[in-house]
Amino acid sequence: MREQEIIVRVRYAETDQMGVVYHGNYAQYFEMGRVEWLRNLGISYKWMEENGVMLPVVSLELNYKKPARYDDILRIKTKLKSQSTVKIEFDYEIYNEQNQLLTTGYSMLVFVDMKTGRPIVPPKYVSDKISEIL
Repeated sequence: MREQEIIVRVRYAETDQMGVVYHGNYAQYFEMGRVEWLRNLGISYKWMEENGVMLPVVSLELNYKKPARYDDILRIKTKLKSQSTVKIEFDYEIYNEQNQLLTTGYSMLVFVDMKTGRPIVPPKYVSDKISEIL
């Protein structure tokens, strides 16, 4: 499962006065896709944090093609791009109901020890799960 899709409906609170999704909300859409991607692999942020590991975003890129609007149904596609010693990278695509590509994106996250704040290799359980699909 290198790729995962989720469906969300744009809420009124996510839009500006013109009914267009506010640009800052796309990072949340990407997070929703990434969290579900990990969850479907059997990995949860909650489990990692309970085991002393954080996974902060260190790089985020967004490319807007067309606007998403209030009440649109969005399909968020999350794809594992790569995983190296301490980082994991994802690509994203967001489509509307007409299957028009609205937004593309990329994020890089780093596994971090919660006590030291320093990058670490992912826990064996996590690296084993990811290596099964690479």
